[in-house]
Amino acid sequence: MINRMGMQKAGFVLLGATTLVVVIPILLVIGYIIYEGMEALSWQFIRAAPFDGMKQGGIFPAIVGTLLLTLGTALVAIPIGVGGTVYLAEYARDTWLTRCIRLAIINLAGIPSIVYGLFGLGMFVLFLKMGTSIMAGALTLAIMTLPVIISTAEEALRAVPTEFRTVSASLGGTRWQGIRYIILPQALPGIITGIILGLLRAAGETAPILFTVAAFFLPHLPQSPFDQTMALPYHLYVISTQVPGMPDSIKYGTALVLLALVLSMNIAASIIRSYFRRRRQW
Repeated sequence: MINRMGMQKAGFVLLGATTLVVVIPILLVIGYIIYEGMEALSWQFIRAAPFDGMKQGGIFPAIVGTLLLTLGTALVAIPIGVGGTVYLAEYARDTWLTRCIRLAIINLAGIPSIVYGLFGLGMFVLFLKMGTSIMAGALTLAIMTLPVIISTAEEALRAVPTEFRTVSASLGGTRWQGIRYIILPQALPGIITGIILGLLRAAGETAPILFTVAAFFLPHLPQSPFDQTMALPYHLYVISTQVPGMPDSIKYGTALVLLALVLSMNIAASIIRSYFRRRRQW
């Protein structure tokens, strides 16, 4: 018993040390970005457009572009991802075809984002002749986020107890009625988690938008889905590597705004997820 308790305490200490090893560097990086970026952070920096070779002004067009790309990605990826998940988890039989589809989804989740960017360039920009546009970038990001959404949402649907489906069928409900009114509401926290993970990845990616949508500099905001746009990840890459003499405060200020944008999206989605989790009946 003593040895068992000692091993348990040693395990807790090891887990705590591992957690600190992971968390402390992240906190240090965030703290350094905040410290360096607060000098540039102001309402003018957020609201104005860049000028003077992007060494002056703000990042408003890049913020708008990032929000438009994230919104476009959500409009495409969420219906397709959730619909595909419902089919795989509730309707599809366990055949070699569905097993191949699940294997393909897992493999697609591990493909580097630069490959998705090249695919988007070939498919949407060149073959479908969309040009470098918000539409092409959003479709590319949607394809990139679909594996994350589908795999996570499928696990959430399969975690709902079978008794819910049995009771729904015994009361005379159709399969779709059981899914619509019982299964989906109970699995919604897990589905929202998958959507959060996918959209946060899309909001912070640079490689896919590099080939499909991102512009070095635009003097005006996009007017249609087929226009180019600036985006925070690509803008941060440009001012850090392509613009000589760029003040460090602007670089870190841009990184801080991107970090705050992603964090605020995460917090808002987590609040929604917690609300539905409290309503869950198991």
